[in-house]
Amino acid sequence: MYDRIHARYRKLVFTTWFLTLDLIMFGAFVRLTDSGLGCPDWPGCYGQITPLQASRHIENALQAMPYGAVSFFKAWVEMIHRYAGSILGMMIIAIVYMAWRYRARLGQTPRLATATLLLVCVQGAFGAWTVTHRLMPIVVTSHLLLGMSLLALMTWLAARERGHLPIAAAARAWLPWMVFGFLLLATQIALGGWVSTNYAALACMDFPTCHGQWLPRMDFRDGYSLVRALGQLPSGAIISQYALTAIHWTHRNFAFIVFVYLGTLGWKMRREPGLRGPAKLLLALLACQLFTGLATIFLQWPLLIAVLHNGGAAGLVLASVTLLVRLSRAGRSKIPE
Repeated sequence: MYDRIHARYRKLVFTTWFLTLDLIMFGAFVRLTDSGLGCPDWPGCYGQITPLQASRHIENALQAMPYGAVSFFKAWVEMIHRYAGSILGMMIIAIVYMAWRYRARLGQTPRLATATLLLVCVQGAFGAWTVTHRLMPIVVTSHLLLGMSLLALMTWLAARERGHLPIAAAARAWLPWMVFGFLLLATQIALGGWVSTNYAALACMDFPTCHGQWLPRMDFRDGYSLVRALGQLPSGAIISQYALTAIHWTHRNFAFIVFVYLGTLGWKMRREPGLRGPAKLLLALLACQLFTGLATIFLQWPLLIAVLHNGGAAGLVLASVTLLVRLSRAGRSKIPE
């Protein structure tokens, strides 16, 4: 049975984990509504705590560029994201405090919680650089990947606190396969982030071909030149459609590798009672990702579908890390709920 301290710690971990997942999806909403520069400074909005206090500056920017990056809506979207990120950071600090103070009663090393705090600090720095570097694709993509990494660590923390049915020791043989699958997933998320941050989601408007061809004309060198401004090449020239096609085509086709590999793995692991829940979740999310990915193309990138596609990627991280944690415990007795 959990004592009161352990129960509080467990509740804090799960609440923080849920907020992390929500924040990733809201971050996608920020990016997809072009609100990343809604307040073009950091950490405040034109030096103020809220957009309400910065209304004069926002109004001036809106009058100067009516269709620019700044508006009252975008300013509030951006600042709400920052407020939620600050709350998340404070909650992780509370987790670390409890993990160190009550490490004997919790029966766990506080190192994972400490690593999570360090990661959220780095994530905060990249959030600031996203603004100060004017949405540079490599910075925004790194910010996304760090957010997914933070979700992975929070899922790890949560999975240690959640019970499950016993898992046969033989199931541990799946662990290296799942590690490789997680690496494939991380690569696909990075490729997807590069598509999103370069606004290449509609570079191919047909499926399964691209511009009516299986191998359309593409420019991989410019498409994957990393250090450059948004919409530009390192030389300052505008990025070409061929480069955007290369970005989109790579993400689309690598998705099939991930789908087949993780789908096969999840189908086999669902037979193990202690793995059945996350394995079925993995399969369901793979199907949803296929649907939302195709809908993004055929419906021309509707906001809701695009946010759900980002959320599905986060869900795949959640399911994969849960499977990794449980596989690492294979052969051990059930952990009480």
